[in-house]
Amino acid sequence: MTAAMSRMSDMNGLPPAGGWTTDDLDALPEDGVRRELLDGVLLVSPSPSNIHQKIAMRLAVALEASCPAQFDVTPGVEVRIDARRSFIPDVLVTTVEAARRGPRLFAPHEVILAVEIVSPTSQAMDRITKPALYAAAGIPYYWRIEIDDGISVDTFKIDPEAEMYRPFGLFEVEIDAPEPWPIKIAIEKLTPRFR
Repeated sequence: MTAAMSRMSDMNGLPPAGGWTTDDLDALPEDGVRRELLDGVLLVSPSPSNIHQKIAMRLAVALEASCPAQFDVTPGVEVRIDARRSFIPDVLVTTVEAARRGPRLFAPHEVILAVEIVSPTSQAMDRITKPALYAAAGIPYYWRIEIDDGISVDTFKIDPEAEMYRPFGLFEVEIDAPEPWPIKIAIEKLTPRFR
């Protein structure tokens, strides 16, 4: 039994009095369960749908195809904001220096773009909470992909003085984003064949 699980069973299944920390996350088993932290609250998400995963995979491949040498694209790696906040974007772009370390997590200053695909169980997190916290952490770009009625991509750029994102494009046919590098991706390329 891991230290975190032992600690939880010692508390009759209750969370730690001061809330969960990233040290507690590190002590949990590598079991494929998606765990995130929001102000010390442990969030456990259900497995994403196959449509969600296909869109994430196709986006990562499409971004990788045009990604400049100073950046790296990866799906689903932890971004550790601080000891009580840790999230796993569906796709992210980091600096190549950070990627060369081969990390299992990134610091916010290493992340260029965080992408979240909205699921029925993540609507408030992906539309409100995560963008606010990613912006406060200084991540320059945020994309939100909506998949309810077709696929649309909302793109945002940080306003560093306000520590919040400002929209710079809504794309329903083709992503045509000038930043963080010139990106053109037909939405059709992200769409699963059977959707």
